Formats: sequence, C-alpha cells, structure tokens
Amino acid sequence: MINDRLVDAGDLPLAIRDFGGDQPPLLLLHAENGNLAQLTTLARALRPAHRVIAMDLRGHGRSGDGAWNWDAGLGDIAAVTVQMELPQPPAVVGVGLGGVLAVLWGQRHPEAPGVVSLESPVQTGLEAGRAFPTAELPDVVTQQRLAAQAAGANEKLWIEAFRRNVVSKDGTTEIRPSAQTAATLRSMLAEVELDLAAGQAPTLAVLRPGSPFGDQVAAAAKTNPQVRFLTLEDASEELLARAVADFLS
Repeated sequence: MINDRLVDAGDLPLAIRDFGGDQPPLLLLHAENGNLAQLTTLARALRPAHRVIAMDLRGHGRSGDGAWNWDAGLGDIAAVTVQMELPQPPAVVGVGLGGVLAVLWGQRHPEAPGVVSLESPVQTGLEAGRAFPTAELPDVVTQQRLAAQAAGANEKLWIEAFRRNVVSKDGTTEIRPSAQTAATLRSMLAEVELDLAAGQAPTLAVLRPGSPFGDQVAAAAKTNPQVRFLTLEDASEELLARAVADFLS
C-alpha cells in the first residue's frame, strides 16, 4: 500500500512516499529540479526486494523550502530515517543530485548496507523557477503532455511529476524549485568533489556510455574494493532495479 505523508525535519517539512514492502528499507532520491513522482516506475520495480521510500528533496515537490548545502541535504535524509523509524543507516539510491547525496551518505555512514548513484536520463521539460499567469496553466499542461508523448514516456506519471512541482498563488504559477535554488544546486554540482578512494559504504555507480565520470570511477574501483561501477546502454527502470537489487543483496 502506497502512503504519502509529511515528516518533520526540524526547520521544514519533507514529503515522502512509502511504496511499502517488507524487505530491507531503501531511500530513493530524485535528481535536481525533479521530485519523487519521477521515481515511481523505478520504485515499483525495486519493491519486490526492498521497502522503498522516496522523498522530495528540500525546495522540490511538496517539501518545504530551505537553504541548500550538502550538510542540509544529508540532514534531511537522516530526519526521514528517524521519523520513519528505519534501521540506521539505510541504503540510499539516488539520481543526479540524489546520486551525489547517496555517495556522501555512504562516506558519512560507512556502516550503511550500500549506496547507489544512478547517472540516468530523467524527465525533461521542468523549467525550474519559471513563472507564468495561472490562466496559462492548462496550455502548459498540454505542452507537457506533448513532451511526454514525444519522449515515449508514461503520460500519467509525467504529468503527475510536473504538477507536483507547480505552485500557484495570487494568479501566478511557478515551477519549483525556485530560480535561486536551481542556481545554487548547479553551482554545488559543478564544484563538488567526491573522493571515492576514501573509506565509505559499499558504493555502486551506474553510468551512461561515454560518461565524463567513467575514468574517475574506474580508477577508484581499482584501488577501493568498496566501489563498483556499471555502464548500461539500456537504462530502463527494470534494468536499473535489477542492478541495484543485485548490488544490495
């Protein structure tokens, strides 16, 4: 049974979706400018092997706004872990921004069962910080439907993800995260340095062919037995779920 709720992270509420399951828990984190709805298909594919809990990162989806830095993001993961009464620390799987947080979580908690960073295409067309008159929202939704069809994506899930990042107030609609938050995240991701040679939890990086991170991850895997990587041509959610489940088993 799927359960949506808000949990208290101290200075802001965090929206989570518990997909259920009675296997070891796993936290699922979306990419920058996204939200948990984008992870629905992957979460369902992972559910046979895990209790999957997805969360909206701060400033995204239905979670509250708050200043962004890596410690804040990791603190939010810890808050969800405590509020959901999960065994500490749980496995974390993330895409993009969420993948960086997963690796950092594994470095902060080397006793975690494992972390996975997925370099995988995610839904496009979510223009962070874009504002427009609310009267234009039906036309924007139509544009999103056409984008989903062009991408061959599940239209229902695409629209759910779009609407989850939409906030309307006083005749104006804005797409979350705010332009300021999106700019902060771009800078953070451009400047972050992940030392995969450091002591950490078992770590899997799933890369796209030709990834700019391929050489760095391959070199780390040679010197650190805790690091593994895969390069997947077909990054379907089913294949990703199988890779994650095999790694964490």
